[in-house]
Amino acid sequence: MKYGYARVSTTDQKLANQIELLKLAGPEKIFQEKFTGTTTERPEFQKLLRVLKTG
Repeated sequence: MKYGYARVSTTDQKLANQIELLKLAGPEKIFQEKFTGTTTERPEFQKLLRVLKTG
């Protein structure tokens, strides 16, 4: 199974370009969030890591 992850640093930025490019790779699930890169507390990224560990 393929997964994708898209993130931008501010709420003003848009995820659309990243998501469109990820879709070309054919993921079944794309995790996305708007979080600064200065924090490691990224809930969607943590969800992705949990999925990868279990499967």
